[in-house]
Amino acid sequence: MPLADAMLDAPTAAPVAADARATSPVVSVVIPAKNAAAYIGEAIESALMQGGVSEIIVVDDGSTDGTDAIVGAIRDPRLRLMRNDAGGVSAARNLGARNARGDWLLFLDADDRLRPDAVTTLLATARTAPQAVLVYGDYNTIDSAGRTIGHRDLLKGRQKPSGHVLERLASGNFIVNGGIMLVRLDAFSATGGFDVSLRYCEDWHCWCRLAAAGEFAYVPELLLDYRLHTANTMNAAVRTPQDFFPAVARVFDDELILGKLPSGAAARLRQAAEIHLVTYAATQAVRFGRYREALAYLGMVGQRSLKAMPRSAIKIALSYFGI
Repeated sequence: MPLADAMLDAPTAAPVAADARATSPVVSVVIPAKNAAAYIGEAIESALMQGGVSEIIVVDDGSTDGTDAIVGAIRDPRLRLMRNDAGGVSAARNLGARNARGDWLLFLDADDRLRPDAVTTLLATARTAPQAVLVYGDYNTIDSAGRTIGHRDLLKGRQKPSGHVLERLASGNFIVNGGIMLVRLDAFSATGGFDVSLRYCEDWHCWCRLAAAGEFAYVPELLLDYRLHTANTMNAAVRTPQDFFPAVARVFDDELILGKLPSGAAARLRQAAEIHLVTYAATQAVRFGRYREALAYLGMVGQRSLKAMPRSAIKIALSYFGI
């Protein structure tokens, strides 16, 4: 599929006048939702409680479980409901972004929830990094009932990169979830949004294009509760490294990204990206008790780089403890 057809494919919204932009909301939260009735109310509530959020756009992607009715029952002038007719999560996000009026976008999944003051924390960091096109933090995991099950708080003091991060990001997605970040709307639009031809890791490709366009800024705070429940864990359980490799090919065939990478670095970074994704697949296998598969994936790491095996083995071991 040509890039022009694959990205930002949703119908174009009417242009927003310049004077309207001047008084637009600071942050637009975009929530794609498909059969999210069990959690969508909590996700919306977590966004409505944020300082700096004046617009929440829920894009219903063909739900059949009453998701739209739950959203419609919430009476708040900041909330808008749109429909995407089962076009997929990337198309839903693109549609929300096309209709957003804020200066910043936050992509919140319908089964996750923002922690208190997440947006104000990100905005405060953005004020100290005026050149940044993306500001991000970190997350922890919760179960279907909202109980904390992750232990990422044990990684206090861990620093992720700020500034020009493309080379680091191309070697592996250290951001993971769009709910931990603010993205400048103009930068998101200029770089084309999410590529709807990708089934997995479309977010990583999008973040790489944004990193090619400008600087990132990191704040070392847990800003999001990322929910693990039956539906998304079943989806994760069946993924293999081969599911992720089309995104690797897309990233390293993208002229915008390649044009901003150091000369001669693409082959090295592509290998690192494959190792990163194979290691991720191994950590997911551990999470579901598929230890033989995890060992097989570690072997795939070794086929690409023996030097990378110890680091991958440590990550796989830490995943057993939810880190």
